[in-house]
Amino acid sequence: MTSASLSSSPLPQPRPYSSDSLDGPTTLSEIKQLQAVLIKAGLAHTRPAQNRLVALCSAARPPDPALDHALLLFSRSRKPTPFMRNTIVQSLANTSAPHRALRFYSAAHRAAIPPNHHTFPALLKACSHLRALSEGNQIHAQALKSGLGCDILVRNALIHLYCSCAALDHAQRVFDKTLERDVVTWNTMINGYVQNGLACEALDLFRDLQLAGVRPDEISMVGVLSACAVAGALELGKWAHAYIEKHQMDGRISVKTALIDMYSKCGFIDRALEVFESTPVRNLVLWTAMINGLAINGSGHRAVEFFDRMVNDDGIKPDGIVFVSVLSACSHGGLVNEGTRLFDELMTRYNLVPQMELFGCMVDLLGRAGRLDEALELIRRMPLEPGVILWRTLLGACRAHRNVEIGELAMKEIQRREPGHHGDHVLLSNIYASVGRWEDVAYVRRAMKRMGISKEPGCSIIEVDGRIYSFVVEDASHRYSEEVRAALERMTRRLREAGHVPDTREVVARVEGGEEEREEKLVHHSEKVAVAFGLIRTVPGTTLRVVKNLRVCVDCHAAMKLISEIYGREIVLRDRNRFHHFKSGSCSCGDHW
Repeated sequence: MTSASLSSSPLPQPRPYSSDSLDGPTTLSEIKQLQAVLIKAGLAHTRPAQNRLVALCSAARPPDPALDHALLLFSRSRKPTPFMRNTIVQSLANTSAPHRALRFYSAAHRAAIPPNHHTFPALLKACSHLRALSEGNQIHAQALKSGLGCDILVRNALIHLYCSCAALDHAQRVFDKTLERDVVTWNTMINGYVQNGLACEALDLFRDLQLAGVRPDEISMVGVLSACAVAGALELGKWAHAYIEKHQMDGRISVKTALIDMYSKCGFIDRALEVFESTPVRNLVLWTAMINGLAINGSGHRAVEFFDRMVNDDGIKPDGIVFVSVLSACSHGGLVNEGTRLFDELMTRYNLVPQMELFGCMVDLLGRAGRLDEALELIRRMPLEPGVILWRTLLGACRAHRNVEIGELAMKEIQRREPGHHGDHVLLSNIYASVGRWEDVAYVRRAMKRMGISKEPGCSIIEVDGRIYSFVVEDASHRYSEEVRAALERMTRRLREAGHVPDTREVVARVEGGEEEREEKLVHHSEKVAVAFGLIRTVPGTTLRVVKNLRVCVDCHAAMKLISEIYGREIVLRDRNRFHHFKSGSCSCGDHW
C-alpha cells in the first residue's frame, strides 16, 4: 500500500451554489415521484425545480441510473442553468467513468452555457482521475481565457491535476504564481510531492508553510507523516506526532492510519502497534495499514494473526488490498502453507475474485520458497492472461535461486510484453553472474547499451539530527564526499579485518575489469556510504535508519550484519522489497529476501 492512498484528498469539493437542503428523495424512484408532483403542479420547468431535481439525482444511490436521469433532465430543459451543468459535471467526475464529465461539458459548452469558478475545478478533477494532461492543459487555457485562472479553487485544482500527472514543474509554477494561498493550496502541493516520491521537497514545503504563518490542519499533517514514511524520517515523524497530539488532531482515523504507516515504514513497529491498539474504532483501511506494517517489517506470523483478528473479532470483510498485504507477509516470512490457505479462502470464504496482483503474491510466495516449478505452473494455469508483473516476479525469484533455465523463459515472456525495461536486463545479468557465465553477462550489457537502456542508480537516504541526507552510488559531488570517503575506507578495513569477503556475484558493471574492480564497486554502494556517514555523525549506540530505492545486494546484506556487530549498532535498512533489522550480526529477514 502506497501513502497517497492513506490521506484524504486535498482538493475541495466544488459546490454548486445553492442554499437548498438536499434532504428528501434519495432513490431515483422517489425523485421521479417528486418530478411527477411538480409536473402536475405546473412547476417542473421552473429553474428552482430543475436545479432541485438535478441536485437530488447527483446525491441518489445507486448513482449511475440517477445520473442518467439528470442528463435527461438537462437535455429536455428549455434553458438549462449553470447550476445544473456544474452539478452534473461534478457528479460525473466522481464516477468510475470521469471521461463522461469532459464529454458532457463539451456538449454543454456548445450550448453556450458559460463556465464559472465551480465548473473548472470539477473538470480538472476528472482530468486528474484520468491522468489526462493534454485535456487538463486545454481546460487550464479555457480558465485563463474566461478570466478565472487566478481563482483559488481553480488554482488548487490545477496543482492537483499537474501533480497527478507527474508534471511537477507545471504544478510548482502554478503554486509559485498563487500569491494568496490557503491551506488547501499548501496541502495539495505537499501531497503532490509525496505522491511523486519527493519526500524531502514535501518536508521543505511544510517548513515554508509554517514560516508563512499558515496553520496546518489534519490533511497537512497526514501529508507530513506520509513524507516521513517515504523518507524513513523517524525523528521528524515523532515531531509531527507530538504536534498532532498537542493540537488534538489525532481523533480522525485518517491521521491514525498515517501514523501507523509512518512508524511502520520507519521500522518502529512497536510504536505503530501502540497507535493501533489505542484506536477504539478501526476500519478496514486502518487494519490494512497495520497488517502491511507487520508484513514489511518481517513479522509474518503476527500479520496473519492480525488478519484473523480483523475478520473474526471485528467482523470486517477483507478486500483485495488487505489480502495483498497479508500474502506479502506470508511471502517474506516463508509461510507457504498459511499463504496457500489464505489464497484459497479468498475465493471460497470471502467470494473474492483474485486479480493480477494477488496471483503475483502467490508467484512471489512460491518463488521465494524456491518452488519455481510450482510458480511457473500457477502462471500457466491461471484464468487471467498473465501480465508482465508475474513474469518479472518469477524472474526475480530465479535470481535469488540462480535458476537460469526458468529465468531465461521468464525473460522471453517479459520481452514479448514490455521490452526495454532496465530492471529485467539487470536481473537476467545477475542470474548469469551468479553462476559465473560472464560472457552472457557481457552480452546482456551490450544489448542494454545497444537499446539505450541504463541501470537505475542506487540512492540511499539517512536521517541525522532531524535532517535528511541523500547519497547516490559513486557520486563524488556530495558536499561531505571527502569526509564520507575516509569513513568508508575505515569501515571497509574493519570489515576485512573481521573476515568479510566481498560477494561479487551480483556485480555486472565493467566485468572486463576483473574481480578487483568488481570488489571496488561494492564498496561504494549507496547504503554503505549512508551507513558510513551515520557512523561518524551520530553518537555510539544510535540506531541508523537507511532507506534505499533498490533491493539490497547480497554483499551489502552480509556487510550490514557484520557492521552491526563490529560497531554495536542496530541498522534498520528499508530497501525496495522490505525492512531489514540488523542487530548483533544477524538480520530480521533470516537471510530470506
